[in-house]
Amino acid sequence: MDQADLGIDIGAGTDVEIETADIVLVKNDPRDVLNIIRFSKSTYSKMYQNLLWATGYNIFAIPLAAGILYGYGLLLSPSMGAILMSLSTIIVDVNEKTLKMKLFD
Repeated sequence: MDQADLGIDIGAGTDVEIETADIVLVKNDPRDVLNIIRFSKSTYSKMYQNLLWATGYNIFAIPLAAGILYGYGLLLSPSMGAILMSLSTIIVDVNEKTLKMKLFD
C-alpha cells in the first residue's frame, strides 16, 4: 500500500484533517505550497551553513583552548573563548536574518 510522504490541509478543513496534516495552510490558497517548499529548502540550507560554521569554530577554538599551540606562545584564554562564542552566536543570528530577507523579497 502506498502512503504519502507529506500531508497538507487547508485551514478550513475538519479538526481530524488538521490534526493529521503535516502542514496546515492558514489561507485557502494552494499556491502557498510552493512557498512552503521554498521555505523548507532555504531553512535546510541555513541549518547546513550553521552546522559548517559551528564545526569550523570548534575545530579551531577547542584545540587552541586545550593548549595545542602553547609551545608557540598561543593559548586561548577563557575570556577570549567567551568572546569567540558570542561572535559565533552573532554570526548564526545574522545568517538567520538573511533567510528572512531572502524569503520576503
